[in-house]
Amino acid sequence: MEHWPDSDALQSARISPDKPYFPGQPKSLEGIALRSFWLGIALALSAVATFSTLLFSSSPLWRLPFFWGALSTFHFLEFWTTAKYNTRQANIDSFLLTANWPLYAIAHASASIECLLTKLLWTSRSWAPLYIGHILLLLGLMLVFIGQLIRATSMMQLGTSFNHIVQHKKNDDHVLMTTGIYGVMRHPSYFGFFWWGIGTQLVLGNPICFLGYTIVLWKFFSGRIKVEEKFLAKMFDDYVEYKKRVPTRIPFIP
Repeated sequence: MEHWPDSDALQSARISPDKPYFPGQPKSLEGIALRSFWLGIALALSAVATFSTLLFSSSPLWRLPFFWGALSTFHFLEFWTTAKYNTRQANIDSFLLTANWPLYAIAHASASIECLLTKLLWTSRSWAPLYIGHILLLLGLMLVFIGQLIRATSMMQLGTSFNHIVQHKKNDDHVLMTTGIYGVMRHPSYFGFFWWGIGTQLVLGNPICFLGYTIVLWKFFSGRIKVEEKFLAKMFDDYVEYKKRVPTRIPFIP
């Protein structure tokens, strides 16, 4: 004789507060654990490869594992910062691993291939003359670290008001932040991501991808800021004055 669950049991299963954390769900603990594990492995391998290449050879290919280490760190911090400072919004998508897929993956694969080919085929030549390459490398490293720091700091300061998705309506805990880093620049998380992305290409020594990253990132954030600020102006009466007072500090985006 078959046993059918009663209506109360079915209702309980439907409204189970634990369901979002089950495998395959948006907040899957299994999915979060796996992504964190593999990002940690990628970071560790990247660090070993970077330092080993620097210590035991004169090859410029240390730049490639550094790039993947920077990527691993970026994606882990996207989730960790969200989980710590905006816990309710933290889910698998907070890693941003599949954001703007597949264009995002194509961009990083192209950067890796360009670096690999140029460093293997033209090991003794640089696209930057007069030792400018050393200056650009240092500038790139600074942009990667500063860009990452500013993005993480902005997410921490904004807390529950930060979201990876542009919000169309004001939530109860949504506030307009105008102090701290937000008193220096509007959209510091975009500022950080913009310069972080450009910095990675300077480190890799990729002239083609440097140009491509700059154009694509500028167009993306220019359009996103315009859309987001339309909603922010509707949500907050004093946003227009804040916008006039504080720049984005991203080139050609007032």
